[in-house]
Amino acid sequence: MPKRSVVFAEERKTKILELLARNKKLLVPELCEYFKVSPATIRNDLRELGESGLLKRTHGGALLNEKARYEPDSSQKQISYASQKRDIARMAYSLIDDGDTIALDTGTTTMELARLLSDRKGITIVTNDLQIASMLESNEGISVILTGGTLKRKFHCLIGPMAVSALRRLNVDKAFMGTNGITPEQGCTTPDLEQAEIKKSMASIASEVIVLADSSKFGRKSFAGFLALDDIGTVISDTGLSDKEKSSYVEAGVVVLVAGKN
Repeated sequence: MPKRSVVFAEERKTKILELLARNKKLLVPELCEYFKVSPATIRNDLRELGESGLLKRTHGGALLNEKARYEPDSSQKQISYASQKRDIARMAYSLIDDGDTIALDTGTTTMELARLLSDRKGITIVTNDLQIASMLESNEGISVILTGGTLKRKFHCLIGPMAVSALRRLNVDKAFMGTNGITPEQGCTTPDLEQAEIKKSMASIASEVIVLADSSKFGRKSFAGFLALDDIGTVISDTGLSDKEKSSYVEAGVVVLVAGKN
């Protein structure tokens, strides 16, 4: 591995995960050489990443945690928590006004939200999801802007530098974001680094960030972070979210809405 100049702790831990994604296994001495830090510093980084479930500690180093990298494709996601996702989408729909400019992240819950938008007038939607764009194409009351970028196969979405660059030139009122996992410590996470980059960019252009997460996503940690709790205004979940889990986010200043209540 090439040498690297001194970096901050969080940047270093992110880079360790990137190196693991490519090399599968890393040893403490080579990480010390790469980052120009002590073995104690590297061991501390590996311990924290291991406790977060993002890698597996070994004697003298670390292994990639393949589970943290796993992401079911769109057809698999569509089956899980289908009714809860529809409930979440209906509540999210109530937050959209005629004339809004919104960003819709790729995902099965945001797809359910897109299905509900046919009677909204004068709204503009920015998305990287090809199926969402296709669904809304015939609605004359909605303007659709696709980010462009590289197609992520089996996920019908666009990623990469072109997509990120396009988003950085825009501003929207609200961004509705999906996530593979959410915890108070890690915020929102996803298995794919490029997916994390476009999600981060999409959220950054919004005045208000709304995360759509069914209750199965809470307590899960995936490979790459893209939203800290400080960056989230509202989370919409379902009745499977416990009061204890909800309180952790409310205490952090996040508005938590529970969909599907009678």
